[in-house]
Amino acid sequence: MTVAGFFCLALLLRACGLAVADIQVDWTSDDSIRKAASVLAADSMGYYEGDQPGKVPGLLYDKPDPNLWWWAGGVLFGTMIEYAHYAGDNKYNEVTRVAMTHQAGGNQDFLTPNWTAHMGNDDQGFWGLSAMSAAELNFENPPPNEPQWLSTAQGTFNTMAHPDRHDDECGGGLRWQINAYSQGYRYKNSISNGLFFNLGARLARYTGNATYQDWAVKTWDWERRVGLMDDDYAVYDGAWTNDNCGKIETSQYTYNAGVWLHGAAFMFNHTNGSPEWQKRVEGLLDHMLAKFFPKKIAIETVCQNDEVNKCRRDTLIHKGVVHRWLANVAQLAPFTAAKITPVLQESAKAAVRQCTGGESGRQCGFQWTTGKYDGTANVATEMSVLSAVLSVLSAKGVAPSLVTERSGGTSKGDTSAGSGSRAMTPRKHAPITTAGRAGAGIITLILVVCLVGTLVFMVSDHDVDIRTWVKG
Repeated sequence: MTVAGFFCLALLLRACGLAVADIQVDWTSDDSIRKAASVLAADSMGYYEGDQPGKVPGLLYDKPDPNLWWWAGGVLFGTMIEYAHYAGDNKYNEVTRVAMTHQAGGNQDFLTPNWTAHMGNDDQGFWGLSAMSAAELNFENPPPNEPQWLSTAQGTFNTMAHPDRHDDECGGGLRWQINAYSQGYRYKNSISNGLFFNLGARLARYTGNATYQDWAVKTWDWERRVGLMDDDYAVYDGAWTNDNCGKIETSQYTYNAGVWLHGAAFMFNHTNGSPEWQKRVEGLLDHMLAKFFPKKIAIETVCQNDEVNKCRRDTLIHKGVVHRWLANVAQLAPFTAAKITPVLQESAKAAVRQCTGGESGRQCGFQWTTGKYDGTANVATEMSVLSAVLSVLSAKGVAPSLVTERSGGTSKGDTSAGSGSRAMTPRKHAPITTAGRAGAGIITLILVVCLVGTLVFMVSDHDVDIRTWVKG
């Protein structure tokens, strides 16, 4: 049967109420899994327009929503970096390189002018992790005159470690958003600090630099001390600084648990199997699997269950990155593989099974446990299923594991990257003095006199109705 004939048959069957799942996978065959990944990669990249004439590389939107979805772009290209590595397909390497280096900017830190006014520590952190993945997977290096993967990860870390990002409220910790006028500035949360911890742990392993390890330990200790991670390894969302983080927001999201587990596995590997980090990895993993994979299928429990999905926008991304992180955990901490590998396989199977939506008959939703498409297809749901499929390949060890500078890593670093960026928090104003008040009063008086003089001139010489002008 020709492709056109198959497509017509698919449409006919769908018209008769018979769903056709175009993504068929033999999960015992690596080649079959790769083919499924290639279909999902094409559908995911179909939402990206930054490689088109007149568009900005790296920018992603969730149409018809006109608002920029900047951090999601970082996740998309992190996914495509792993796709190239585990599926062995370099089709999207060039568009990925252009997007990543463009958004990295001249200071190699992802403090892009496109998003600076709304920048969050979590937004920047996700792009930084994608650069770190590129270094660890030996993704094709950019030309020497462009930002490099390792140096950009270092630049991201350096700006997140800058004193302007840290203060004494709640005993330390990063805020959610960077600018004081942003609503999230008063919120210190697990994802921002978890990304910083994660990046520090990975840079420590990759470079061997103790400074990164020290920051990772310091950030872990703060998360535990403030109560955002409890003794049972539940990771809570965050707390407001208004009451010195006295009241914890106890919502639990997959990516909060995942980012800390992932970083802990890097610390375990970096410390050559430290019993302390092994205990932490075990605790975080056991809690994650019990909380978010109760039937070996990922559920974003804060907004969905087996019957209902109320997840929207950002939460549609979380399960995908968690699958890729779990696959890394199985590599870095092999004692976890027996628990992780079968869960990733079952969850990926369920994810693909519901990709039966849209005109193509293969669009993916978010309600994986039902096996039925739920109508929520967008770039987030597509790349989340792609991530689930890639996690199976990753856990099976079909490609080289994560490298370091000492084990074959080729990306060039720059420990001073990000140093040219301006401080990302508003300057604190000096106290107002008596002389300052007097000066301000004089300036105000001068402005009033000038305004009155202008009005008198306009009324006398130009016959203007002052009441109309003031209203106007």
